Amino acid sequence: MLRTLALVILPVLAACSTTQPSLPQLRMTPAELNADSASNNQIGSSRIAGVHTKVIVGDPSQPGFYTLLLFVPRETTIQAHAHRDDRIATVLAGEWHFGYGEHFSPAALKTLPAGSVYSEPGGAQHFAQTTVDDVVVQISGYGPTDTVYFEPANEPSKHD
Repeated sequence: MLRTLALVILPVLAACSTTQPSLPQLRMTPAELNADSASNNQIGSSRIAGVHTKVIVGDPSQPGFYTLLLFVPRETTIQAHAHRDDRIATVLAGEWHFGYGEHFSPAALKTLPAGSVYSEPGGAQHFAQTTVDDVVVQISGYGPTDTVYFEPANEPSKHD
């Protein structure tokens, strides 16, 4: 009995003791982060024309940790939508106007200057807007992620 238990537990312990880095070593300057910032990548984003992302680590479409940069041009309004995963975000550049609720409401927006932090709880409807600044937001979550608009008519693909 003890031998059988040891045969079952030892491989599990061996697997647990094998440590693999959960994140790659990563060092990026602001210039490197902004390189190719005009891509068409929309993963983890609102899918609005002009808004795009740059994945820094992980794959937001797959299970696991990810971090991406969200680039939003000035004078952009993003209608109420939600993502399935919990996300935490930091405004890196510009002035981001962010609110929670099922419908876009200017009165519900809070102005978040660079350095501000906010959350996007999984399933919670939220919306955003830029005014005079292009905005860059760093978003981290645990995928897979998605984007579902509260009002299907606001889905950007419906307007293409």
